[in-house]
Amino acid sequence: MNITLAVIMFGVALEIKLQNFKDIVNYPKSFILGFGAQFILLPALTFLLVIILRPPASVAMGMLLIAACPGGNVSNFISSLSKANVALSVSLTAAATLAATLLTPLNYSIYGTFFVKYSERALHLNIPIEIDFWQMVQTVFILLGLPLIIGMWVGNRFPVFTSRFVKPIRIGSIVLYLIFIFGALYANLEHFSHSIVPIGILVLLLNVQTLFSGYVVGTIAKISRADRRTISIETGIQNSGLALILIFNPKLFNGNGGMAFMAAWWGIWQLVSGLLIAWILSRIKLPETKETKVLATDDK
Repeated sequence: MNITLAVIMFGVALEIKLQNFKDIVNYPKSFILGFGAQFILLPALTFLLVIILRPPASVAMGMLLIAACPGGNVSNFISSLSKANVALSVSLTAAATLAATLLTPLNYSIYGTFFVKYSERALHLNIPIEIDFWQMVQTVFILLGLPLIIGMWVGNRFPVFTSRFVKPIRIGSIVLYLIFIFGALYANLEHFSHSIVPIGILVLLLNVQTLFSGYVVGTIAKISRADRRTISIETGIQNSGLALILIFNPKLFNGNGGMAFMAAWWGIWQLVSGLLIAWILSRIKLPETKETKVLATDDK
């Protein structure tokens, strides 16, 4: 699993250029909103959703872990299909993946601790889950940070190699991702079959919240519709592969069943919902002036 995610992140990083970080200057307002929606708003809203729905404790912890993870490796592809601002999407993916080295463990530590205390006081549950912040930092850095840095270096240092092999590597990354997710489900199929409906409902509700909250933030801030779509997609698609590896890490959660089912099913569903939303949005024409502005900025 570790090798699979490292290869996936290396493939993603090959397409990230230094210009993508410079593009943040072109979309400062949208970037700040998108970054804040991922790492501030989403974990807080997910915690409230957990409190309202009161799912089993292990499933709740899985929901909180998903919300703490950065955007998924297919968000740029979905943004492209949705006629969103792809340059902003790539910039957010690059910055969020780097920031996740610290912010993913931090958010999970904060809201996971809140939930444990809430469960003990309100639900009288004793949750045997210890949150090792520094172990999470170490794991996330090795799985996300190093492949991202190496992939960006290779992509910028060897542009001919990158242009030749980036497409098959990207396709291979998605195939590896799907094999990884389905493998995790198949390994626990006997147990998962009894939980598919309740887990599916929770995944659906969480997905609606993530997509909706990102779009609402952009709407309230009155940014372009293309940017709203990007923020919605970046907030709505999380790196479930990272969540699964953290869950199966024997030093962290040691394969906690409820957390694993939540993360695995999330990995499948977000692809389905992402492609469905992309199909719908691709048929909704953006205002010509706004779309022209975005395209002109991208061409620079």
